[in-house]
Amino acid sequence: MTVLLQVSDPHFGTEDASVVVALERLTTELRPDVLLLSGDITQRATRAQFAAARAFVDRLGVPACVAIPGNHDIPLFDVVARSLRPYARYAAAFGDDLEPRFENGDALVLGVNTTRWYRHQDGAVSAAQIERVATQLSSATRTQWRIVVVHQPLAVTLTKDLKNLARGHEAALRRWREAGADLVVGGHIHLPYVLQLPGPAQTNGKAEPRTLWVAQAGTAISRRVRPEAGNSVNVIRVEATPRRAVIERWDHDAAARRFARVGSHALASAIAPTDAAKDEGVGS
Repeated sequence: MTVLLQVSDPHFGTEDASVVVALERLTTELRPDVLLLSGDITQRATRAQFAAARAFVDRLGVPACVAIPGNHDIPLFDVVARSLRPYARYAAAFGDDLEPRFENGDALVLGVNTTRWYRHQDGAVSAAQIERVATQLSSATRTQWRIVVVHQPLAVTLTKDLKNLARGHEAALRRWREAGADLVVGGHIHLPYVLQLPGPAQTNGKAEPRTLWVAQAGTAISRRVRPEAGNSVNVIRVEATPRRAVIERWDHDAAARRFARVGSHALASAIAPTDAAKDEGVGS
């Protein structure tokens, strides 16, 4: 089994010190294999904020980290840096690869940079990104869990959050489902939820592609919480054999000064038709 800890929107510069300590304690207890850092790592993309974020990640000591930038990780008020070197401070702390990849026997995890330097908040997924990710998803083994990490959400639950959907979200979800994606995780709106997206209707008697899920995480440690949701993280447990996965939501309990599990979703397991065709030697 592989355990992934999704930490989103920490917004270093607005962090609550007691929540930081609680999350470090939780990480020590869970011993995750992979840290998913799904954007808005800092509040204003300053060098000091990135240094604090880097030190925090180092203290967690998770063996692997898949980090992507959020819109807050691009300088807002430094016009020259924003237009000429938008990701320079991010890269100094977390590396030049803005779309990293992790893979083991249980999972294939692909990061996608949905930020754009010329937009303050709006995110996007380009046609080239959609195809690149689809190609990598299609290369996964039959039982690997295929996970895509974005910042701006590709599916929302509330009408007021429709404005936060990344541009190109419909095309991305459709194409990645065809390529065998199981789960898309994101952040940005500080609201945790898990959605099972309805599959397309069957055509010509063909089986539907595997179920596609979307999981959003709340803000992990920032004081910038929504009225309806406090600090939270997601813990994702995946296993290839037998093929199963669970997403757990862990919320910070201020009174207890620790994170507590408040819910879980077992993900339906199905094999995409393209995978079945490979296994049966179709077209070979």
